[in-house]
Amino acid sequence: MYQKKIGKGSFKYAWVLDKLKVECKRGITIITNIKLRKFETEKYYITIIDAPGHHDFIKNMITGTSQADCTFLVVAAGTGEFEVGISKTSQTREHALLANTLDVRQAVNTMDTASYSEAHFNKVVKEISYLKKVGYSPSSVAFIPISGFHRDNMLEPSDNTPWFKRWTIKRKEGNVSGKTQYEALDSILSPNRPSKPLRVKIAGDYIHCIRTVPVGRVETGILKPGMVVTFAPPNLVKTVEMHHESLPEALPGDSIGFNIKNLDVKDLKQGNVAGNSKDNPPCETASFRAQVIVLNHPGEIHSGNTPVLDCHTAHIACKCAETVEPLDKLTGKKVKDNPKKMKTGAAAIMKLIPTKPMVVENFSEFAPLGESRVKVSC
Repeated sequence: MYQKKIGKGSFKYAWVLDKLKVECKRGITIITNIKLRKFETEKYYITIIDAPGHHDFIKNMITGTSQADCTFLVVAAGTGEFEVGISKTSQTREHALLANTLDVRQAVNTMDTASYSEAHFNKVVKEISYLKKVGYSPSSVAFIPISGFHRDNMLEPSDNTPWFKRWTIKRKEGNVSGKTQYEALDSILSPNRPSKPLRVKIAGDYIHCIRTVPVGRVETGILKPGMVVTFAPPNLVKTVEMHHESLPEALPGDSIGFNIKNLDVKDLKQGNVAGNSKDNPPCETASFRAQVIVLNHPGEIHSGNTPVLDCHTAHIACKCAETVEPLDKLTGKKVKDNPKKMKTGAAAIMKLIPTKPMVVENFSEFAPLGESRVKVSC
């Protein structure tokens, strides 16, 4: 097998999704926008989005996470790997923080290990208590000892972990418990899908039978063949010819690819948003006000800074025009002081101006298109 030839025999399952030659060679996930796999549980029809873990491709990880309803955080539990993974600047910690700030509030936490040690598993569970610090309640997260390679506790309880009785999730909607990863996925709460005008955030595109196929997720509304849609910010008006999988319609939460008549691949970019041309279509945003909370910053944020903003699937630099209203980070209420600079722990309403065409919606109307995150490299 090719995996063994290049010394990566353990990657044979990873390559179900990692198909690019450079991904296979390096042993890491790089892209996420067109690599989707679907399967059914007892309750749900689930789409898997394989998000990159490597720090060089954190932008692609954000694109994938922004399309999710639940994050499945895999913690490498091997000795040495685990300690690196939970360090203050680790990718595991940052991924949990990113998912929470992008409004992916449900989590299933797994420990990928082959040691099958109860003591080590308990140590890992104790050490990753940082989930509470980034916004998750540990009591509402399922902690499961699994081995993806050996299929332990994936679909059926494993004989290699007789000490593991079951995982339990406590939440106001009702407690739930189980033994496997499959059961944990079935315990996800179905998100609320509001009845609003159509919004499809575009994660990418590809060529299929000489046609451009946009790929994205329906956040609100219904997309049907024959519908005339507007792509913003380029303000292109095109007709949906047919769905790539011949669906009669695409509903909120569906990750889809769909054919567009007379659309050139150069006309569309990741970060564009599609909507019904006849019902409140999306449009370019000249400027917007955002509630900013500085979680961690090596210096100060002030007017004139131009950080890169990650909003839905868009990655656009935005200029901090002014601090409109300082806030108390705990209560969200206005405070008297009006600092010109913001440090770690500060909160404020800021006016931001995109440096390139961008779509940002009111959070109260289209929450998935109104949440954003800024990552500052230091």
